[in-house]
Amino acid sequence: MTPHIISILVLGLMFVIATIKPINMGLLGFVAAFLVGAFVADLNVSIIVGGLPIDLFVTLLGITLIFAIAQGNGAVDRMVGGIMRALGGNAAALPWAMFLIAAVLTGVGALSPAAVAILAPLAVSFGVRNGVNPLLMGLMVIHGAQAGGFSPLSVYGGITRDVVQKAGLAWEPMAPFYGSLIMNLLAAIGLFIVMGRRDAIAQSNGSGAGEGETVAAPPALQRDRLQHWSTYAALIVLAVLTLIYKMQIGLVAMSLALILTLIWTPTNKDALRRLPWPEIVLIIGVGTYVAVLEKMGTINYVGDQVAGFSTPAIAGLLLLLIAAVVSAFASSAAVLGSLIPLAVPFLQGQPPLAVSAFVAAMSVAATIVDVSPFSTNGALVLANSPPAEREKFYRRLLMYGALVVVAAPLVLWISVLWRR
Repeated sequence: MTPHIISILVLGLMFVIATIKPINMGLLGFVAAFLVGAFVADLNVSIIVGGLPIDLFVTLLGITLIFAIAQGNGAVDRMVGGIMRALGGNAAALPWAMFLIAAVLTGVGALSPAAVAILAPLAVSFGVRNGVNPLLMGLMVIHGAQAGGFSPLSVYGGITRDVVQKAGLAWEPMAPFYGSLIMNLLAAIGLFIVMGRRDAIAQSNGSGAGEGETVAAPPALQRDRLQHWSTYAALIVLAVLTLIYKMQIGLVAMSLALILTLIWTPTNKDALRRLPWPEIVLIIGVGTYVAVLEKMGTINYVGDQVAGFSTPAIAGLLLLLIAAVVSAFASSAAVLGSLIPLAVPFLQGQPPLAVSAFVAAMSVAATIVDVSPFSTNGALVLANSPPAEREKFYRRLLMYGALVVVAAPLVLWISVLWRR
């Protein structure tokens, strides 16, 4: 049995154990990364440890910390009340407002994880406080971010364009944008219908309008308002520095959280204790094992095996499945850059319509699965879920992610065959 096969079997075993035993899958991921990396792939321990997704860890830590502060001091409650007043108390409009804002942010050039990192905590909080399924709210943010994620100004759009042009293929550059917009919009409509009906989205009739306005003595009320406005200022600075100036969002968030803690120490001193540490371990542990799979060449091995199929249609379907599965655990940008070139041999000589359809399908397959709790976007939604419901939240997010991983490639493959 080859090391690549062993590593794939171990990944499956991790899922089985985490399903039947109350064991954090992140812990299993750390141990599997060490055992498989050191004793199967013969990797140096420094290489294994180097696979820790530090950027993701810093992002999760910083974002959950600053929003723990915003929730603890009442700033989120006050913001929810203001937004509900602006929507006329219509809670059913909240998911679509989040979808649209996320799409606009990524459409004008923001990185998808940056947009989700800023909006997901707000969206989940809004849902909890206004009778809207918080999971629906978080997923609408992710699908909105991906809906605009392949615009000509976006990072994903630029990556895809560069890869296809380097291969010398004739195609329609706007195809990934249209494909991602349509697929994510359809997914959002389906989620709204299914989750909205099941969880009985309530018409809030302004229930959030007064949230955050506590009855207190004038000095205490003035102090609370100053805390809230200083928190809003910090969130605005966070958005500007990360969306416009492209700074690392986790480091910026931690810096701003520290400033807020120094100014308002009594209120914010315990924010670090309220972070979702088990979920952070889960995400980072699984990410470390996936990094080992990448280092030992397992992902490239699987891609090469599929690309060798003599039937282009079957090879295309399998490449879409691989893009979805791998991207559910790893960087979507990396998947786009590594798997699209594998399709070049059977795309050469095809008319631009066929090339455009397949590249669009690959682009969507590699990004729509970011609803997985192991991807950056899904992890951000999970990390901000209500603490009392986090286990159920995780399982539902995992089930939806698995459904998307299986269904999206099939739907996209059929659309490619139809376009041909």
